[in-house]
Amino acid sequence: MTKILMIVTGADSLTLADGTSHPTGFWAEELAASHQVFRDAGVDVDIATPGGVAPTVDAVSLDARGGVGDAEAATFRDYLAGISADLSAPLAIADVDAASYDAIYIPGGHGPMADLATDAELGRLLTDADDRGQLIAALCHGPAALLAANRPDGTFTFAGRRLVVFTDEEERQGGLGDATPWWVETTLRERGATVQAGTPWSNTVVVDGNLVTGQNPQSSVATAQQVLKTLGIPPAGVSGAASVTG
Repeated sequence: MTKILMIVTGADSLTLADGTSHPTGFWAEELAASHQVFRDAGVDVDIATPGGVAPTVDAVSLDARGGVGDAEAATFRDYLAGISADLSAPLAIADVDAASYDAIYIPGGHGPMADLATDAELGRLLTDADDRGQLIAALCHGPAALLAANRPDGTFTFAGRRLVVFTDEEERQGGLGDATPWWVETTLRERGATVQAGTPWSNTVVVDGNLVTGQNPQSSVATAQQVLKTLGIPPAGVSGAASVTG
């Protein structure tokens, strides 16, 4: 059976630019919708976090503050409740053998900015996976986790690679705004990645070899379906059309 390792933030707070603490976690739609795409296609999904801590869902991703309607929020809550056993006892990233999986998938929320972006164990895992040509996918703020990956000489593992991420403009319009402690798109560009941003809030997916990235929550289903396509697995359902750059 095809197996995917879903790397999820374990952070429940993020220190903002002014030094205050802001509640955070993973974004409900990005984890739930992606997980469901994989499950419906018959894929086995394991969840891992730093230290094996139970991840926290960002409350904003389940109400109008995050642009999520009541019906959508109820759907995401129900799905997360259905996989609560996996969420309450995830694997620890340090204990994972990535070679046992067909792909690595990293959903977002602001949480990855607080932990995954600087997680040395994750950085080694991603560099090893990339060196083996293993499929790596990241969504929204999930590409912040790629920043943890560096080669022995200090160079960024994903320098020169084409990708997309929750853009600085989206952060200004509907994210943390000027309170953000750092700008993920800008930082990825500074480290040498080629960010191919779509229109703000567009369903945008970028494919560069073994690297698949999605821009925002609106890209959740399309990103997961692109992973299945890359693995040669037909998705069980059909999503809205995404702008896919290959």
